[in-house]
Amino acid sequence: MNHIFTIMNRFRPRGGRFVGQWLALALLFCSVESRAVDFLVEAESFADKGGWQIDQQFMDQMGSPYLIAHGLGQPVADAMTEVDFPQTGRYYVYARTYNWTSPWQSGVHDSPQTGPGAFQIIVGKKTLQMVVGVTGQQWEWQLAGSIDIRDRHQTVRLHDLRGFDGRCDALYFTTDQNPVLPDDAASQRAFRQPFSNNTAEPLPAGDFDLVVVGAGIAGMCTAMAAARLGCNVALISDRPLLGGNNSSEVRVHLGGHINLKPYPRLGDMLTEFGPAKGGNAQPAERYEDQKKTDWIASEPRIRTFYWHHATGVIMKDRVIEAVITTEVTTGQTYAFRSPLFADCTGDGCVGFLAGADYMMGREGRADFNEPLAPEQADKMTMGTSVQWYTTDAGRRIDFPVFDYGVHFSADRCEDVTMGEWTWETGMRLNTIDDAERIRDYGMLVIYSNWSFLKNHKPYADKYRNRQLSWVAYVGGKRESRRLLGDYVLKQDDLDKRVFHEDGTACTSWSMDLHVPDPGNEQKYPEGQFISTTTYNVIHSYPVPYRCLYSRNVDNLFMAGRNISATHVAMGSTRVMRTCGMLGEVVGMAASICNRHGVMPRDVYQHHLPELRELMTNGVGKPDPNNKQNYNTGETLDQ
Repeated sequence: MNHIFTIMNRFRPRGGRFVGQWLALALLFCSVESRAVDFLVEAESFADKGGWQIDQQFMDQMGSPYLIAHGLGQPVADAMTEVDFPQTGRYYVYARTYNWTSPWQSGVHDSPQTGPGAFQIIVGKKTLQMVVGVTGQQWEWQLAGSIDIRDRHQTVRLHDLRGFDGRCDALYFTTDQNPVLPDDAASQRAFRQPFSNNTAEPLPAGDFDLVVVGAGIAGMCTAMAAARLGCNVALISDRPLLGGNNSSEVRVHLGGHINLKPYPRLGDMLTEFGPAKGGNAQPAERYEDQKKTDWIASEPRIRTFYWHHATGVIMKDRVIEAVITTEVTTGQTYAFRSPLFADCTGDGCVGFLAGADYMMGREGRADFNEPLAPEQADKMTMGTSVQWYTTDAGRRIDFPVFDYGVHFSADRCEDVTMGEWTWETGMRLNTIDDAERIRDYGMLVIYSNWSFLKNHKPYADKYRNRQLSWVAYVGGKRESRRLLGDYVLKQDDLDKRVFHEDGTACTSWSMDLHVPDPGNEQKYPEGQFISTTTYNVIHSYPVPYRCLYSRNVDNLFMAGRNISATHVAMGSTRVMRTCGMLGEVVGMAASICNRHGVMPRDVYQHHLPELRELMTNGVGKPDPNNKQNYNTGETLDQ
């Protein structure tokens, strides 16, 4: 600031007439000089992500998507982008990050232990002083260092140090040495808005006959069925891939049977895009992501919106007028308008935002007279699987020591080379509010267990040449909210094959209710990570149409694991071929609504024969050569 006074003193008035004006001008220059200059860079907006991946799974809870360095113990390539500093000078650089192993490290060691998610910020050719992402116990802004900027145009890099899932939400550059930054998720949007070029109000995304939110198997089939029957459809995916749990990000096989009576043409659609091979936790190509993408792209009436996360709704009384999405990589919001919406999100996100009635957790035995239900209702759900596998590299492969709060030993380790559906966590936590912690624990026990096997005899010799080849960072979730329709499917329906005039696609999977493995839970008080189940076999059963639309949001359908069912009944309906067929039914019903200008409930009350005709004829193009997915149309009990 001294140079400001030096310049102004050269022009200081000699008489008293202009002294006041001079002082006022001097104070103005001082104010300009002292005002902090700052700007913010969202990590997900980096032009080159390098080896970092976008993770949007928890943006509702922590306030934003972020980049994750998922390198399985090998540092990933730098993410980088170009920035223009507002002016030259000294800047202090902060990263919003999270020491993700902290929930299990706290209180375990005599002295604080740093976490594994270490990274640094590089500006131009200078690596900033501080390693970030290894301290703290929540998402927070951490000082990465300071830098003197002489050239305003610079390259900024995120430099991963360990390959163990370091995460960066955003970078904040400021000339203020002691800025006040919000850490809570609720304040993030307001804090960031002044740095954004996005419009405050959502941009119009278009008007559609049907908006399908969620692009897993249920959403894909809903969109395609409606489009083939004349609807203009928006299909919204918050990931870059289609297929949900059947994508290469999660790698779960398609469960359940198709082509079952009374409507054996339901399921033909799945033979058009379903992977030819099954299996969980297999190499990426087995899940045929491109086949799914090409299938949806082949239908001109479907517009697919990737990287769009549903964050709000516009309501009028009991009707959704628009769904608001946030584009993950830019933060811009959009409004999708339609007379009809289908919630295929799995978590029932649209229904929740719209105030739809729902259930979550396990109902008590007396609530729906279900022998398989617990005596008392509780909040436990089926969990999230973080799958993984190793391969034989044909040479010695080392793996870093990984010990962050959950300790493995000879009597506690899992002596295995892969983990699929049974590696399941989070059953006693809230699968929505605690979703990041659940996923993180899944990764933590995989790394910890594999590190023990690789670095301690006799396992080290046994696994000398084995390499950790894949670990999911997108969790395979089984259960959360179930939106309530005019009918709630329950155990009695499946056991006794109760007849309903509005029966649609058949559920065929057993009532498969996962619970914590007792032995694993006893060995790991930090939290179980292995599940078990009992298969309560059923005959194939047509799911009532009344389970596929909301009872209190008039224009909302649902398809997938969030349909109107008890926890027990959902144990059967949740598998993906069944979800896909239910999506076909919803797409058919939406076409009837579009044709007659009616709501979903009206299809049951006034147009059920028309829906039956569509289900009889089907809208798929069966592929008899696809033996993995095709079924002759016989019911399972014959």
